[in-house]
Amino acid sequence: MSNDPLLQPYKLKHLTLRNRIMITSHEPAYPEDGMPKGRYRAYHVERAKAGVALTMTAGSAAVSRDSPPVFNNILAWKDEVVGWMKQMVDECHDHGAAVMIQLTHLGRRTRWDKGDWLPILAPSHEREAAHRAFPKRIEDWDIARIIGDFADAAERMKAAGVDGIELEAYGHLIEQFWSPLTNDLDNAYGGSLDNRLRFTFDVLRAIRDRCGPEFIVGLRYTADPAQVGGMTKEEGLEVSRKLRDSGMVDFLNVIRGHIDTDPALTDLIPIQGMKSAPHLDFAGEVRAATNFPTFHAARIPDVATARHAIASGKLDMVGMTRAHMADPHIVRKIIEKREDDIRPCVGANYCLDRIYQGGLAFCLHNPATGREETMPHVIPAASERKRITIVGAGPAGVEAARVAAERGHEVTVFEAADQAGGQIRLTAQDERRREMISVIAWRMAQCEKKGVTFHFNTFADAETVLATQPDEIIIATGGLPHVEVLAAGNDLVHSAWDILSGDVKPGSNVLVFDDAGDHAALQAADLISATGAAVEIVTPDRSFSPEVMAMNLVPYMRNLQKRNTTFTVTWRLMSVAREGNQLRATLGSDYGDFTRERLVDQVIVNHGTRPLDALYFELKPKSRNLGEVDYEALSTGGLQQVVRNPESRFRVFRIGDAVAARNTHAAIYDALRLVKEL
Repeated sequence: MSNDPLLQPYKLKHLTLRNRIMITSHEPAYPEDGMPKGRYRAYHVERAKAGVALTMTAGSAAVSRDSPPVFNNILAWKDEVVGWMKQMVDECHDHGAAVMIQLTHLGRRTRWDKGDWLPILAPSHEREAAHRAFPKRIEDWDIARIIGDFADAAERMKAAGVDGIELEAYGHLIEQFWSPLTNDLDNAYGGSLDNRLRFTFDVLRAIRDRCGPEFIVGLRYTADPAQVGGMTKEEGLEVSRKLRDSGMVDFLNVIRGHIDTDPALTDLIPIQGMKSAPHLDFAGEVRAATNFPTFHAARIPDVATARHAIASGKLDMVGMTRAHMADPHIVRKIIEKREDDIRPCVGANYCLDRIYQGGLAFCLHNPATGREETMPHVIPAASERKRITIVGAGPAGVEAARVAAERGHEVTVFEAADQAGGQIRLTAQDERRREMISVIAWRMAQCEKKGVTFHFNTFADAETVLATQPDEIIIATGGLPHVEVLAAGNDLVHSAWDILSGDVKPGSNVLVFDDAGDHAALQAADLISATGAAVEIVTPDRSFSPEVMAMNLVPYMRNLQKRNTTFTVTWRLMSVAREGNQLRATLGSDYGDFTRERLVDQVIVNHGTRPLDALYFELKPKSRNLGEVDYEALSTGGLQQVVRNPESRFRVFRIGDAVAARNTHAAIYDALRLVKEL
């Protein structure tokens, strides 16, 4: 029996959880037709197999038709959900994990033009800024109907065999009743705190009447919205005690903050560069005030913090949700005393930001997450040992090296720079984004354990590569910034990389032209504006930085808005000309024959990269596959078997930005899905 606090069992009512680590409810947007089918099931089963005690499914399974999903939630109001949930629950149970599901009515936190185009509702007409839709004020028959919907959904989940349910309050309809900012009802459900809590207890009572006293029911809520005019912390603690004393709730899942704007959401669920576990002490206050089972998750990315949360008595169960997206095998590695092998969550928030833009949740540097049906988390050994030579030690190259080494191959890597990292090393020079270097550091540590040979400060040519007598060659040389986008004056501009690397010092009056919309332009603008310079960010898009996405945008804006920074959308940089010791920048428009001019002392262009692919094209005609990739096999996890030049010994492939400018996730995914079958 281990004495590790994290590995101690925990008894919740009649349910014994095998350790203190859980995955809190979240919606990775994997449902198909509103149902948790194969992709969804495989995702949770992988984490159950690896030892997590409790996996909570469905960030907000909808209980009613007029709670239409905005990020592909499970539809708990449909009877067919029972069979799909039962399959997932049974498989997770087979591996020793408990399963719960979160139920909700979104209230105003959705849109009327989704689902069945029914009006959304709330206890007032106040809209939520994040989703922009104006709700109707809830009526008495709505309240009665939705209470019944909660009970129906809970009964469906009980029939599916779940170990319990959690009601989602914060930001959703339940808590919209709680807050004076979103509840202006003048009936029994508005006014006093007890009246504002009436809907919550009516829902709980209906669930208990339907599912019985033994069925586990919890609530996820904010005990302190930290919002001017909202419910106070004191009221939040009083709500916590009332929930405990009701006899209808079995655990409290506590959070702090509100989620109706992007900045507020990012404070509640922090990203890289922000404080880890910022609400842990507050959750501990709630537990101390209630002496009641308390769960919590909010940027608890590492085992040491999780262990402290349990050992200190702040929590009974600690949620490591994004951490389990990065590495589903955290618990197994703790048990096996392999904590240094845990793939770290770097807080990049690619997972959540993709959801809020309507995509599937993927981890920036674990492309197997969400693809468990085709991509392995544990790399299988190959039947035959081969020589694999990789050129480039950016994220694509080091992932290719890691996977090849796990397969048991003899791996050699050439890198022109003096250390690994590629573009990530540039990114990580920003103090706020320094955690990104762990994407490289973890892979390098894994490669070293497997005996990968690295040659740094080596600009590999064809002769150098072929001297390794490779069976497979992987070109992962990345790309270089492309700035030649102007009709005139290309020689007068610098790239965003020039600023980030320190090769070019910031000017005092700078125009940043962003025609890629990714992090590089904002990072450059952040660095330049920090010197006191005036910065104008110009983009031809109708919104700026669309590839950065909502939550990652927040820290940039908090820096840039307090400085002398201007954003100009729907204008394109056409040309730059020297005028004395300054530069005259001419802007044009895609919308018509319009021009504007700016007089500045520096112009920065961010227009993505162009592949460094000369070596690939030199090796391609000599290769066995002539560079050809079987896209069907690549997309479905199959074996590459193209042979176009049978006389050749080696095949050549290229991955990542050596193919085209994309992002870190794409580069790593390229490497995994190609090399796992070599």
